[in-house]
Amino acid sequence: MSLDNRPVYTGGCQCGAVRFRVEGALGDASVCHCRMCQKASGNFYLPLVSVRGAKLDWTRGARKRFRSSNAAWRGFCADCGTPLTFEAPDGIALAIAAFDHAEEIAPTIQWGTEAKLPYVDHIHELPGEETMADISSSSYLADLVSYQHPDHDTEQWPPEERS
Repeated sequence: MSLDNRPVYTGGCQCGAVRFRVEGALGDASVCHCRMCQKASGNFYLPLVSVRGAKLDWTRGARKRFRSSNAAWRGFCADCGTPLTFEAPDGIALAIAAFDHAEEIAPTIQWGTEAKLPYVDHIHELPGEETMADISSSSYLADLVSYQHPDHDTEQWPPEERS
């Protein structure tokens, strides 16, 4: 929480080149299935949360932007490609998974359902395994070292020993 008891959220891209801080209440959280969001995220859908009622600061680096339509821009990290924003005339929404604590931001509505992929509603029925469960067939996992930015702000990134 900030000094005046407004909630504070932080997040950024996978490589750590772009970081943000949001102070204040977040707006509507949603999942968008529209084809533009599918392509912008390279995924089945794009979970977004509005920050129009809060203060958004870019604390490290700057997002690159792509004009995806006559009404919207998509922001992303130019270094690692992480999708970060949907920007329209009514405000900015941030990609929920880009937040350090994405588990705190649950979508409450779905948009663009005309483009929803037919199998999305059944993904939860698929068998699930933890990452390391496949170590016998993917031996590289035993020595895996993540270069992903941690889920918290850092004074410096990347660490000197990796630069």
